Amino acid sequence: MLEGKTCIVTGANSGIGRETALALARMKANVVMVCRNKAKGDSARQEISKESGNDSVDLLLCDLSSLAEVRTLAAEIRNRYGKLHVLVNNAGLFSFSGKTEDGFETTLAVDYLAPFLLTNLLLELLKAGTPSRIVNVSSVAHFNGHIDLAAMEKKETPSGWGAYSNSKLALVMFTYELARRLQGTGVTANCLHPGGVATNIWRVPAAITRPFLRSAKEGAKTSIYLASSPDVEAVSGKYFEDEKEKKSSDESYDERRARELWDATSKLVGLSP
Repeated sequence: MLEGKTCIVTGANSGIGRETALALARMKANVVMVCRNKAKGDSARQEISKESGNDSVDLLLCDLSSLAEVRTLAAEIRNRYGKLHVLVNNAGLFSFSGKTEDGFETTLAVDYLAPFLLTNLLLELLKAGTPSRIVNVSSVAHFNGHIDLAAMEKKETPSGWGAYSNSKLALVMFTYELARRLQGTGVTANCLHPGGVATNIWRVPAAITRPFLRSAKEGAKTSIYLASSPDVEAVSGKYFEDEKEKKSSDESYDERRARELWDATSKLVGLSP
């Protein structure tokens, strides 16, 4: 299914991203790992290549909190690869405070603005590689989210749980709007909740959280399913959990709001709506 196909996974050096990259490498895909830290990325790349028996595992570095670095990453991908078959926007974080160099709240920047910009900048490669797939890792936390366009435009969005929930809702709405815009192109877009997973995203003592969370391997199953299964080859614009389609929040289905969010986000990241 994926042999010889180019698959990009962001946040691929640990957790769900690593397990997703490993599974795709085992399917003999050409895997491109996007990581922030070179040492950790190199180590994970070598381990994945060895465990999968696949030498075609590349590493690209990017701090996704920086829009400039996202643009540089996209340019490097376009220069290196003529086609793209799978894009897994997996990287994410949960931050209680802090703003990026662009003035955005950090969680919003990494969990939503970065995948929005990167995906749009890679659409031509994805269209060249059809049938191709976009997989966005969201969260059940999106049910607690709300889109406040005025706050986004003023760069006055909340931090902490509010930022996380809002960002994950924005990612679901982006997925649905993207799927509508890609109808008939051969490119699909879906999103998912991986379940409560014991990964580095949670800045809480592991001894407290791990007994209640699933492993990264378990959490990666739906990402891998959406990236590779023939069962969902023609499925687009859906939200999944445990490899099954689920209903997302009521707000996520507001098409008018999704178009407004798309236009506002395009302006924030410097794209033409």
